[in-house]
Amino acid sequence: MTERNGTTKESGVCADLQAVAREATGARDVPEPAHESPAASFGDYRTAFHAARLPMAVLDREGRILTANPAFGELLGTDPGRLIAAPAADLADLGSDPRVRATYREVLSGRSDRLRCTRRLKHPSGHTLWVEISVEPLPGGERLLLSVADSSDRHDLLARLRHLQMHDPVTRLPNRALFFERLSSALESASVAPTGTGRIGLCYLDLDGFKAVNDTLGHRVGDRLLSAVAQRLTHCAERAADRGLGAGRGHLVARLGGDEFALLVEDSTGTDQLSELAQCTLDALQRPFDLAGQRLSVSASIGVVERAAAGTTATGLMQAADTTLYWAKEDGKARWTLFDPERNAHRMTRQALSSTLRPAVDRGEFTLEYQPLVGLDDGRAEGVEALVRWRHPQFGMLSPNRFIALAEENGAIVELGRWVLEQACRQARSWQLERPGARPLFVSVNVAVRQVWDSDLVADVAGILAATGLPPELLQLELTESAVMGSAGRPLQALQALSDMGVRIAIDDFGTGYSNLAYLSRLPVSVLKLDGSFVRGFRSQEHPNPADETIVEALVALAHRLGLTVTAECVESAEQAARLRRIGCDTGQGWLYSRPVPPERIDALLDAGGRTAG
Repeated sequence: MTERNGTTKESGVCADLQAVAREATGARDVPEPAHESPAASFGDYRTAFHAARLPMAVLDREGRILTANPAFGELLGTDPGRLIAAPAADLADLGSDPRVRATYREVLSGRSDRLRCTRRLKHPSGHTLWVEISVEPLPGGERLLLSVADSSDRHDLLARLRHLQMHDPVTRLPNRALFFERLSSALESASVAPTGTGRIGLCYLDLDGFKAVNDTLGHRVGDRLLSAVAQRLTHCAERAADRGLGAGRGHLVARLGGDEFALLVEDSTGTDQLSELAQCTLDALQRPFDLAGQRLSVSASIGVVERAAAGTTATGLMQAADTTLYWAKEDGKARWTLFDPERNAHRMTRQALSSTLRPAVDRGEFTLEYQPLVGLDDGRAEGVEALVRWRHPQFGMLSPNRFIALAEENGAIVELGRWVLEQACRQARSWQLERPGARPLFVSVNVAVRQVWDSDLVADVAGILAATGLPPELLQLELTESAVMGSAGRPLQALQALSDMGVRIAIDDFGTGYSNLAYLSRLPVSVLKLDGSFVRGFRSQEHPNPADETIVEALVALAHRLGLTVTAECVESAEQAARLRRIGCDTGQGWLYSRPVPPERIDALLDAGGRTAG
């Protein structure tokens, strides 16, 4: 039963002996209860006080001992008479803890009616006692009773139970609960303590392929392996401390669950210390294990984090360690990897972009720019390629290489691709209607292969063309070479249906993948777009690359024999354009003619007669 100031109700022994204490100190002012028998005299109470095995002492309001029974003297290894006038706080350790000291003073002054606390006392024989100490006022208000009850057995039992609760039964290492308790304490101490480095380090590891050991050899062998791993980790931590690599309170090795372990370094001295510890751990685990006739070889992946404790939370540190462990596995396993803030920022950016892609389409955050596709013979714009941009509210204007791959990974490319297709067709139709007598521009739109598999691309294209009124021959769909080559089943059927509809099919970045021209004859492809890596070899007339020109000339010739037109990407100079025109390329695209621009800039180009700067 809890009372004021965090104290609990006293045992009946102390309450019954209050009268004893009054008699022992000459306090006879309280009349004897009417129901008490004559045999229960004050002399009997005095006898009981001195004979009691419970150590007790009577204090004055200054906290000095007025009298003490023999059990109290025995507890302190002295004659009770020699304790008279001694400060009880010094004898019972009531002054070392600020909270206990404050409550004790409240009881002495009469502002509180009880103190109950647990203290650790040293017995004269040398062993340590855990005791429950109680201080409460006696009737009359001038004196107080201090009693001391030995609770060592209970404390030891609780300590054993806590050890079982906080340690892993397989490896006998601290478990996840104790690890996080120690981590939180270390962060708090390092942030405020005037001594130490004020830093903290963590090696977070798991075993590569441990599941295979459990699955093939059984959990008994798996547990033996975990126990052996724990011994080697502990040895590494101890050796590091012996060599001076562990400052402050040293290392904590813990099993966090499964095959995950952690080595916590309090008051770390820098990344070199953690890197050396991680390498020691890696080397130790790579030595074979001999377990009951089984010789096993394992490795580990380790994420290493070291940073200032101030401003660091346990959650933040573990997130960084988990991310770094993932990098170690992604980079090939059997290695340690140090946390890289720049790499983590990139990962966080990817996550932020990926999670907001779908709603960004609904919020209208995407826009299209257009880059002309120019005839190399006359320099007139024949078409434009639609290029999507993301006006991100946090990261600004993003180009496609920042988010298209993410959209393909999470499936947002289907919705985004449909939006791009509709907007591009609507814009192309607008240009056509604005200039009814001029040669219309076709619009080229990039299509991801996932759009073919995860949506009905043919139906989408047909619906959009019908809704916008754009003739099919003014739409060109670009797919990458790796997506088109080897197509069979549904992708090939979709391409054929689109071609039959009148839509042109182009292979983008040709030359970076299969480059199987023979296969092209069986695909409904009408345009090849040569990858810019070929065109870059045309930059210098003084130092030409004959091989590049020979390859491009051969590709163009073969494409023309197959009835395909050829577009050269990344044309940046008039010299390149002239050489590409000489070997037969049909159209060019690049900064020589125009960078990607908003649709109104294309309007200006058309008003100028469709001729570009090239």
